Amino acid sequence: MSRLILVSHLWVLGQKFLFKLGYGAPGVEMTGLHKDTAAVTQIHFLYGQGRMLSLLDDNTIHLWEIVQRENRSHLVELHSFNLPGRPGIESTSATRVTVMLLKLSCDLLALGTEGGGVHFLELPTLTLLNKSLFQDEIMQSVPEEYKCGKSLGPVESLQEHPQDSDKILIGYSRGLVVLWDLNSRHVVNLFLGKQQLESLVWERSGNSFVSSHSDGGYMVWAVSSSNPCTHDPISSTIPYGPFPCKAVNKILWRTTELGAPLVLFSGGMPRASYGDRHCLTILQDSSHVTLDFTSRVIDFFTIHCTDKEKEFDDPSALVVLLEEELVVIDLQMAGWPTVPAPYLAPLHSSAITCSCHISNVPPKLWERVISAGQQQCPLQNYENWPICGGKNLAPDPKQKELLLTGHEDGTVRFWDASGVSLKPLYKLSTASIFQTDCDHNDSLMQAGEEEWPPFRKVGCFDPYSDDPRLGIQKISVCKYSGKLVVAGTAGQVIVMVLSDEKSDHMIDVATVDLLQDREGFTWKGHDRLPPKSGSVVFAPGFQPVVLVQCMPPAAVTAVTLHAEWNLIAFGTSHGFGLFDYHRRNPVLARCTLHPNDSLAMEGPLSRVKSLKKSLRQSFRRIRKSRVSGKKRAVVYSPTSKVQEANAQLAEHDAEVTPVQRRIEPRSADDSLSGVVRCLCFADTFLRDGTHHGPTMWAGTNSGSVYAYALDVPSQEKFSEQSVEALLGKEIQLMHRAPVVSIAVLDGRGNPLPEPYEVSRDLAKAPDMQGSHSVLITSEEQFKVFMLPKVSAKTKFKLTAHEGCRVRKVALSNFTSVSSEEYSENALVCLTNLGDIHVFSVPALRPQVRYDCIRKEDISGIASCVFTKTGQGFYLISPSEYERFSLSARVITEPLCRVDVERPHDLSAHSPTLPPQANGTHKTQAESKAAETEELLYEMRSALSSPVLDSPNSSADITLDTTGELTVEDVKDFLMTVDEAENNFRNIAEEDGRPPGILIN
Repeated sequence: MSRLILVSHLWVLGQKFLFKLGYGAPGVEMTGLHKDTAAVTQIHFLYGQGRMLSLLDDNTIHLWEIVQRENRSHLVELHSFNLPGRPGIESTSATRVTVMLLKLSCDLLALGTEGGGVHFLELPTLTLLNKSLFQDEIMQSVPEEYKCGKSLGPVESLQEHPQDSDKILIGYSRGLVVLWDLNSRHVVNLFLGKQQLESLVWERSGNSFVSSHSDGGYMVWAVSSSNPCTHDPISSTIPYGPFPCKAVNKILWRTTELGAPLVLFSGGMPRASYGDRHCLTILQDSSHVTLDFTSRVIDFFTIHCTDKEKEFDDPSALVVLLEEELVVIDLQMAGWPTVPAPYLAPLHSSAITCSCHISNVPPKLWERVISAGQQQCPLQNYENWPICGGKNLAPDPKQKELLLTGHEDGTVRFWDASGVSLKPLYKLSTASIFQTDCDHNDSLMQAGEEEWPPFRKVGCFDPYSDDPRLGIQKISVCKYSGKLVVAGTAGQVIVMVLSDEKSDHMIDVATVDLLQDREGFTWKGHDRLPPKSGSVVFAPGFQPVVLVQCMPPAAVTAVTLHAEWNLIAFGTSHGFGLFDYHRRNPVLARCTLHPNDSLAMEGPLSRVKSLKKSLRQSFRRIRKSRVSGKKRAVVYSPTSKVQEANAQLAEHDAEVTPVQRRIEPRSADDSLSGVVRCLCFADTFLRDGTHHGPTMWAGTNSGSVYAYALDVPSQEKFSEQSVEALLGKEIQLMHRAPVVSIAVLDGRGNPLPEPYEVSRDLAKAPDMQGSHSVLITSEEQFKVFMLPKVSAKTKFKLTAHEGCRVRKVALSNFTSVSSEEYSENALVCLTNLGDIHVFSVPALRPQVRYDCIRKEDISGIASCVFTKTGQGFYLISPSEYERFSLSARVITEPLCRVDVERPHDLSAHSPTLPPQANGTHKTQAESKAAETEELLYEMRSALSSPVLDSPNSSADITLDTTGELTVEDVKDFLMTVDEAENNFRNIAEEDGRPPGILIN
């Protein structure tokens, strides 16, 4: 049977709340969007119908259905329901839904409330039936000595009888459990529990059930027709007693053919010793394991036999939904091992600190990375992974893509980003290179393995880092040579080479002093990570060959690699360096500190900040605001107007110049002005216009750009001659805005190819005949300089609201939809307001603007990474990346289908439902209404195109898909919209539906 599982994770997007993502087989994903901003608290499936129910935090219930459109499956909301209050009772808390029971027949939904009432809805119409059960009706059957004037409390659990669907088990918070007959509306059995109830579960035969309680125990109760009122259970157990324990939140009881029943429950830990643990216990005879998770247990269930003719449950797998991940346990294998997740693996196993995307990965590199990952976990068996519903209709990707994520614990994880779902391929750890406290912690854990309870660490998510200095800050990869550079928080820069064999070798260590013995500066931050002495064993995969340690050991803020020249460049808050990793030789070290950069001496991990310095910075900030305020007061003087007009004329052609905001210069003594923001290598003209050669460029937080001419020996003389660097140019941007990116363009205005691309005939050679240019992006503007004179050619000040700053930029290639032969390069920019701008290169003409990320989502903007084909990734939660595309040709989206056969026809129950809901036949009126709806949707989509709303769009920028519009065209278009709306309104009235029901 096809199975679709919903993974619980919520995030706010705009003014609406996103429905939980539904995941089936790899590539099978569907998304729903609730209209109201409320958290989703429960989801229940209508078995075999492709429908589900969601309960929101605002007490509304929503019915969803998987519908087929254009041979694809979509998740559509059909109905919503809000439980009305009881007559005469003003309090709404009494009707707040606490538990939902969906009968196996899927024709009835029972709702338990905080007020102790149970209400019944007919499905699939969500119609409230006149069968509500209230506490006063139950209390009539309860013995007088049990009443004690106390309320029964909220309904905590509802369970359908496994053999008799007309009976349900109702559990109240106080401890009372009632077996209720739906048809005769009377109490069949009473179970007078005295301990606060948490959950209930039936034994398969229906002769007994199990209840879990707040004292950390569970009880087994016998159901007997001869004894309608039961005072005591068959057995009562507190597994982790006798000391006080936490509540057992949920319990499952599964029978097996080969042995004792399998008992699974969450919670119940000894309160004093392990009250903060997130645990799930599995018990069977003498077998006992306590699964210890690092995040809260949300829910869990077993995959077992549901055939009523079978005598035993015989569970095959346990699925545990945690706050941060999804874990599957194999219950058929000895020891109950974890089933590796082929695609639903937690991205944030350790906090993500950086990311890097590699497009068009060469087949050789791809195979070697796959092989390294398989050797890490040779026993992984993905065949037991139970989430396999639906069919992936997406075509095979034309090229392989990798997403690398750097983490706080010093690991780099490789993900297959070729399709919709991110599949884990390989994990690289850098902690083994250094001496940390990890080994000491491991020995402590091993010493306590025999203690009780029998804990077993399960899952990948680890919110703690053994040493924050291990955190990965920057990653650079050469996909043709298999070389990788990772840089960390303690100034470590590690050069790695991909190897297919196991290795045991020493790591060469080099130190680069970026302060250059500068006087007056003392590092107050964390110490460097001491490297291990002697040989270290490395598994197949990326293996370190040299460790470059920056001094002071501040976090690395920029890194780049040129494998063809055997060079790496790296920068921190103190300066930048150049290193020849072939000869293990430092080439260059340049300090970028300003005398007032005292904050750069403390480091990101320093917790002590002097009061004197804090006060000094506060006064400086006040003084600057006063000065800037005076400047703004005289902006509109005649002289300033003339200067402003001249400046606008100097920008670029007046026909494309939109209204641009003024930029105030920044002080040269701002804190952290020496931070190196970007680095790049380029083969270009720097010394003169006739001889090109290797160069290195660096940009800082104070708007400074340094360009060095490099003397790189030929391939045959790498071991004989050393690389030399000579400062060629030094540029200071006028407003001292931080430099975000530097890119060199060839004579045709195209970005220079990557190392090895030309020598291996993988890309066209750059144009070395025309004059080159360098594109420098600051937080406030884009500027193109001609080389080698470094004369300004064109620039563009970012046009947006006050406070807009450039956060991320990239040069992307956009290929035509109609022809693969034609493509254009463009500059893609993400601002701190969350909008994306696309500019032509090198003319810097604005092309289009899109609203992409909410401006309040600071982490999402900071985590964004662009691809070279016009796509992008950003974190919408700690566990998920949102993927978007700016290219009409390169789009990665879920294309899937889930086939279902529905026994119920929604149109037969309610005429107010959309005609597509039943997924079967439609009347002529319904078909006509659907066509009208589709027409309206297309028209409104055309009118609401983000391209037309772009503030950067200008008169000479038109879309290729549109022709010349006249006033008559617009009138005809609006008349068509009005006519379509009138037709739709008439059809709805004829069919008995309220107008507008089909319009979202």
